[in-house]
Order: sequence, then structure tokens, then C-alpha cells
Amino acid sequence: MKLLEGKTAIITGGSRGIGKGIVEIFAQHGANVAFTYSSSAEAANALANEVSKTGVKAKAYKSDAASFDDSQKLADEVLKEFGSIDILINNAGITKDNLLMRISEDDFDKVIEVNLKSVFNMTKAVQRTMLKQRKGSIINMSSIVGVTGNAGQTNYAASKAGIIGFSKSVALELGSRDIRCNVIAPGFIETEMTGKLDQDTVQNWRDSIPLKRGGTPEDIANACVFLASDLSAYVTGQVLHVDGGMHT
Repeated sequence: MKLLEGKTAIITGGSRGIGKGIVEIFAQHGANVAFTYSSSAEAANALANEVSKTGVKAKAYKSDAASFDDSQKLADEVLKEFGSIDILINNAGITKDNLLMRISEDDFDKVIEVNLKSVFNMTKAVQRTMLKQRKGSIINMSSIVGVTGNAGQTNYAASKAGIIGFSKSVALELGSRDIRCNVIAPGFIETEMTGKLDQDTVQNWRDSIPLKRGGTPEDIANACVFLASDLSAYVTGQVLHVDGGMHT
């Protein structure tokens, strides 16, 4: 059963890791996907070609979610090309980890800009279209770190906690127009980035998780399918932890 048949989704940071998993699973569920990338054009276009084979429309856009103007332009282009914007997934994010005493002002500002301001930029960019449609689902990617905090990640934790407050406010503002806004808080998700880490460290993380494994991009993507589809028609303003039981 295709749960997203005929819907159009914008996914930021869609060319690798969790974003790529969301693009692939959404296409399997019949969604047309417009996704952004920041640098790897080749990988992004290859992904668009690959998912197009499932019969959906897919297109990669080079766009900086931290830029207000880029976000407006992207929303306009997607609307023109696809005809509607039914789902927005704000997934773009970076880390610049360090202890507070060593974090530079630039490293703090950059993480807030890419992780948090991008959510404002993109939500603002699609808002008018969703209000006209009187329907929409916005899914913002936070992190378990935004809920619990983490030493060495004050900038990242602040950005991800900010996403939660922003999303709850959007849910209250736009609920009367049937526009829903929810948050996913992933735990330890294994992607190509974690593949470069020391394997003993990774195994220790796995062992500390009640389900005894790291999550996959598909685990996050499946949660997104639920929140994007009409299965969750009465769910808004919520934070869904997809973390194998790390934080209960």
C-alpha cells in the first residue's frame, strides 16, 4: 500500500545519510520528491535518477537552507515544477562539536544558522502554499541531544532544542488550517558518517541501547512516512523519539 501516493515532498539535505533514506522510502510510497543538496551534485542527481525509476517525479536542487532567499526560491520552483507542496521535511543539519570553552563564535553561529534558522526559512517559504491548500505536514528533524543535552555539543543541542519549541508553536498557529507540524528526535543512527568512527566506540554505543543496535536511515524514514501520511491526521505538535529506547 502506497501511503503517500500523489503527494509532493520537499526534503532538505536529501542526498546522503538520513535524508537519502527518506527520499528513497518516500518514493516507494508514491511521493514525488524534491530534495536539496549543498555540494555533491553527482550523488544528488544519481539519487534523483534512481528513485525516478519507481515512477515518481524526483528532482535534486542545489539550495542552502540557511539562506532565506534560497529557501523562498526553492519553494517557488518546486511549486511551479510539481504543482503542490504537501510535505516539508527539514532535515539539513551540521555539527561543529567542541567543549564550550573551545567553541568559537563562528562555530556556534553556523550550527544555529544551518540547523535552526533553516527550519524557519523553509517553513516560512512553504506556509503560503499550504495555507491555500488548507492541508500540509511539516516534519522537523531534531535529535535526542536536543531533548537531553550532550557535553561537547552546546551549539548542536541548542539548535535541536530550538527546533522543538519552534515546531510546537507552528502546530498551534497552523492547526486550524489542517497543517500539522511534528518533530522526530533520532538517537544513534548509523550512516556513512558513523562508518568512519572507531568500531569499538560504535559497538559500545550499540550495547548501551535497549534494542542493542544503531538505527538506520530507513527507521527514521518510516517514522516520517507515518507523520507525512493521513495515518497521523490527528497528530500535531509532538516529538517522536526514534532511538531504540535510549531515552524513555
